Order: sequence, then structure tokens, then C-alpha cells
Amino acid sequence: MSDSPPVVLLSHVMLAPMQAGLEAKGYRVVRRWDLADSDRPEVVAIAHAGEVVLEPEFLATLPKLALIANISVGYDGVDVPWCRARGIEVTHADGLNAEDVADHAVGLLIASWRNIVEGDRHVREGRWAPDDRLGARPALKGRKVGVVGMGHIGQACAVRVEAFGLQVAWWGPNPKPDLAWPRADSLVALAEASDILIVACRADASNRNLISQEVIEALGPRGLLVNVARGSVVDEDALIAALKDKRLGRAALDVFWQEPTPAARWADVPNVVLSPHAAGGTLESIPKMIGQAQENLRRHFAGETLLSPVP
Repeated sequence: MSDSPPVVLLSHVMLAPMQAGLEAKGYRVVRRWDLADSDRPEVVAIAHAGEVVLEPEFLATLPKLALIANISVGYDGVDVPWCRARGIEVTHADGLNAEDVADHAVGLLIASWRNIVEGDRHVREGRWAPDDRLGARPALKGRKVGVVGMGHIGQACAVRVEAFGLQVAWWGPNPKPDLAWPRADSLVALAEASDILIVACRADASNRNLISQEVIEALGPRGLLVNVARGSVVDEDALIAALKDKRLGRAALDVFWQEPTPAARWADVPNVVLSPHAAGGTLESIPKMIGQAQENLRRHFAGETLLSPVP
């Protein structure tokens, strides 16, 4: 590093805990939420939470910007082609929290399928009577699970649900002939053949509302949709309408179109389990993701090959 420390921008308040660690490594840290105009010409790199939109109009005000290091696996908030056309490198956390996200997906699946969250409310609110069993639910074993996207997370989900005796198929835009699970002819065909659909694909501009009304209705009134990808992948308005009209049986969501999602949006939506985009954040995964971003920063400033550039 030169005598003048490189300036790294933290893009979102959720990344504030990174500041001390970056400063200890010799960077000068500035923060977008209180960024001075005088600092803009000095910003060389951004530490970023990939789901947050980084507007090209904002990036254009940072003339020395050369690297966006995403702490997260996803980088859907970054216009990668725009960055590449201007010589800005983009990295991400490559597969570091896949096991944790898969654990959470299966937790959501079971919680929804077996009415665990509603059962908890039933007991806490004093509605449990001696002759009340809250309504029997179908067993899980033998059910068919469709996985949308067979990257690190999708494969980790498939391994887990197979251990519960579920049958797995998948769909993604690119064939993967080495996988052990069959690939459906189309996303709609996968939904039609599935009792449960787990959405685990990477999000980008090409697959917004991929889980459309057609897909939701193909899954049907006995089906369960689990989303641990990004909120943008699911047509949320169509999902809510289908749950209210009983054209979809259930949903379990960790991600939303708007985050935090407004509580009022879900107040009268039946048969849905919600969690606050928590699937990938564990005491083990977060330090690994931060560490990989810091290593990408180090390599960039040392002129070395980046550790985990986006594909």
C-alpha cells in the first residue's frame, strides 16, 4: 500500500461493524450514509451488501472506484455489466454460507408443512383444548421436492431433504449432467410435479418474478413454496393473492421484494411462515464472508488475482 491509505466505502449501515477491522488493516474507511463530497474522488473500493442496490448514477460519482467487494454470496444489487464496462471488478462470497442457508430452508419447510409456527401460537394463546389437535397434516416422507437452482445452496438443500425421505428433482437454465437428481423440462413442469418448491437460484435482472403466477398455480393448493434466494425472484403480489385465494397451499419466506418487509403486508395472509432474511447469517459464516471480502481487497491493492470474482 502507498503512504496514503486506500479509501474503502462501506455501502450500508449493516456493514458498520466492519469499520474497525478494515482500519486495522490500513484502510481509510468512509461510510455512504455520511459520505462527504470531498471523499468521493478518493474512494477506490466498496465493501458492499450485495442485495442492496448500488445505483450506477452513484457509482459514477466515484472516479477512482476499481473494486466492489460483496460480503454476501448474492450480488443482485450491483449492475455487473455496467461495472465491467468501466473497469470495476466485482467479487462475492463464493458458496461460504450455503450449508447455513440450506439448514434454514429445511427449517422453514418443516415449520410450514407441519404447522409448527401456528402450533406455537395455538399453545401460547390458550387455544389448546383436550380434544384439539390443530388438524392433521400430511406426512413429509415420500413427497416430491423441486429445487429451483442447483448451485451450492440448491445441492445442499437436495441432500438434506433426501435424508427425510423426499424425492428430489430440479430445474435451472443450464443443464448439469453430473448431478444425481433429474432436471425437469421446464420450471412449470417442475412446479406441477412437486409438492414443495424450494427457490435457491442466484438472482439477477434476468430472473425477476421467475416464480410467476403460472408457476405458483402449477404448484397448486396443496403445494408449499420456500424462498431462500432473493425476494425479486418471486412475484410477491401474485404469491399473496394465491395464498389468500387458496390457489397456493403454503409459503415460507426468508427474503422479500422490500426489506424490511412491511408487517401490514402480511397481516391477513394465511399459511405463511416468515423470517427476516436470516438464512445465511451464522456466527460461523459471517466471519468467513467478511474475511473473503477483506482478502479480495488485499489482493486488489497488492495487484494479485482476486479470490472470488463474480462469474
